[in-house]
Amino acid sequence: MDAIVKSDEDLGSPSDSQVTVAVDTFRLLADPTRLRLLWALADGAELDVSTLAEMLGVPQPATSQHLARLRLSGAVDVRKDGRRSLYSIRGVHLRRVISEALFHADHTVTGEPPHN
Repeated sequence: MDAIVKSDEDLGSPSDSQVTVAVDTFRLLADPTRLRLLWALADGAELDVSTLAEMLGVPQPATSQHLARLRLSGAVDVRKDGRRSLYSIRGVHLRRVISEALFHADHTVTGEPPHN
């Protein structure tokens, strides 16, 4: 069976449930550490807590807490590799949201004009 792919035009008016999930997603992304964690995972990498903490310059306990919140929200997956837990971002849609938000931020910071 072929998957149904929706475009922006196919979405129509969002339901209350869709709006609630979108707002929850934006709320989750509103934390700088969580946004940076997801950006670090956006290329499809699987990384452990120690590596992510070092990359972000955030203490490992704080990194673990943020990853737990991301896991509980369904934003990241975790896979055990021996004693290590490897985290990865879940799904292309979240990658796109993060990329678009950061591209928008880049245009705002640099003053580059908006484009379609």
